Amino acid sequence: MSIIEERLLNAAGRPRSPATLPGYHSGRPPRNKGLRYPADPPRVEEIVAVMRETGDGVHGARIRGLIIVLWRAGLRISEALDLAEADLDPERGAVLVRRGKGGKRRESGMDDWGWDQLRPWVEHRAQLPVGRLFCIVNGPTRGRPWSGSAAREQLRHLAVAAGVRRRFAPHQLRHAHAVEMAREGVPLNVIQRQLGHADLGVTSVYRQGIDNTEVISTIHARRAPTIPASTGLLM
Repeated sequence: MSIIEERLLNAAGRPRSPATLPGYHSGRPPRNKGLRYPADPPRVEEIVAVMRETGDGVHGARIRGLIIVLWRAGLRISEALDLAEADLDPERGAVLVRRGKGGKRRESGMDDWGWDQLRPWVEHRAQLPVGRLFCIVNGPTRGRPWSGSAAREQLRHLAVAAGVRRRFAPHQLRHAHAVEMAREGVPLNVIQRQLGHADLGVTSVYRQGIDNTEVISTIHARRAPTIPASTGLLM
């Protein structure tokens, strides 16, 4: 078999897409270049609806586990997919992020409910080869890192199946985490450290851009318009 033919087969011996070959994307601008998406975090009921669509198998446990660390620990997708099994500390309720944005190391907290939802995947993961926490579960590449593109695609399909009529991307779950903490009265400096923001100003702007609860509740509580009684009698 020639070198070119070998490059066009994957580890399972199946034809490999040219898009996976080195240099294929060279000079090609990404499809989302220049696009900016609104924060628009999903509501709790929407996230739970997506989780219910995942099914009971190992693949369902994996995507539910990913949703949990994005939503309940507020991790970025790159941070979540970089986790190792040893980075989880359920006793302390901590998740170790070894290489956050800018290469910074931090610990993020996660609530007990989140750990309960993550446990089924952790138990499945223990039966697979040692490696990243979120990995491929079938075939000769089992145990190897799971790609961000595959995770995003699965989230999109699940959201459609669950009837969620908004963009459902990994970073939206991180937004939801920030909004919920703000509404629960968590101090801004704690939110900053949890999310791994470089300074408090970033967290303040980030939160203001996605949580208008105070404004909405104040305006929604306004009284109905009134007019003088004499005006109402005029024909």
